[in-house]
Amino acid sequence: MVLALLLARAGVAVTVLEKHGDFLRDFRGDTVHPTTLALLDELGLSERFARLPQRRVTTIQLPLGPDRSLVTVGNIGALRRRYNYIAMVPQWDLLDLLADEAGREPAFSLRMNTEATSFLVERGRVTGVSYRTSDGRTGELRATLTVACDGRGSLARSLPDLELRTFRCPMDAWWFRLPRREGDPHGLVGGVGDRFLSAMIDRGDYWQCAALIPKGSDARLRAGGLDQFREAYGTAVAWVADRMHTLTSWDEVKLLDVRLDRLRRWHRPGLLCIGDAAHAMSPVFGIGINLAVQDAVAAARHLVGPLSDSAAGLPAAVRRVQRRRWPTTALTQGLQRFAHSHVIEPLLLGRPPLGDPKRAKRLTELVTTSRWVNRVPAYFLAYGALRERPPAASVRRPSTS
Repeated sequence: MVLALLLARAGVAVTVLEKHGDFLRDFRGDTVHPTTLALLDELGLSERFARLPQRRVTTIQLPLGPDRSLVTVGNIGALRRRYNYIAMVPQWDLLDLLADEAGREPAFSLRMNTEATSFLVERGRVTGVSYRTSDGRTGELRATLTVACDGRGSLARSLPDLELRTFRCPMDAWWFRLPRREGDPHGLVGGVGDRFLSAMIDRGDYWQCAALIPKGSDARLRAGGLDQFREAYGTAVAWVADRMHTLTSWDEVKLLDVRLDRLRRWHRPGLLCIGDAAHAMSPVFGIGINLAVQDAVAAARHLVGPLSDSAAGLPAAVRRVQRRRWPTTALTQGLQRFAHSHVIEPLLLGRPPLGDPKRAKRLTELVTTSRWVNRVPAYFLAYGALRERPPAASVRRPSTS
């Protein structure tokens, strides 16, 4: 939707296919990072965005103190930037805003209830997609360039010439909600239990909770019973023990099959992959959506010219998108892989992180006592490794209606 808005504003005809009838789904990636907030400002949408229901996250807290007391290991609010917070916004509200704004552009078209089912290929080039609507109608949509941004289940991932490379993941995640009460901590709060880790995101009147569990252990742990999990979670995060009874059914606990992978090639003639379609991210650091948005911005900047000029130079422009975004993706996934193998997996196996309790203690002391080191995780979580700029033709003055 970000890419479509940027292209349409620059006069490039673009059609978005959305297989559902609306955007009302239980997204996990409701984080709007400072880079995206700055983008919305450049696009003249900051005032409209400010009216959306949201909660600001400014701190990262982990149970690293005595008796597992919470310690701030990242203070986003201390960064000397205009946007020194992460906005937690229902993703359907953000998508509605972007779709509404894009709908003001004559070049934009959104087809709801329309699912892309296969690629159209002519002489080795992708020339569009076949689609099916929710009422069973089928058809074809041809395009100069098809962009796969349909997530880690993307049609493009079945194309052998793009070569999907997967990395080992030691965990899956359970997602659920717990009530938030007056006096609770604020921001992003972590916890450590017996062979699981927790992350809790402050959503105002509730906590969006994640419990990281050993990979493939979902069925076995569920068989142990919900009471056992409630007790274990309440022990690991003692300040929520008094409300664990509000979790009444396993139906309220959703499994996320955690994956970490990326395509070796994000493109072929007539096709470009961005976001999770190009690189599925681990939930570690919570920055997958930020990377996807920045992919879209970079893609728009490189593609506007060729798509506005009879597609001259389009193959080279598509290659430049991957060259631009690949280093940031590889670096981020490298950090996630390090966290998987040296922190998360040891804790899930009941072992000390970093292979040495003394080493882990020294690192903890450094992060918690040095205000400069303390800002590193805050800056990385908030801004990522690289911010992209939108095409000049897509920038607008504020839209307040």
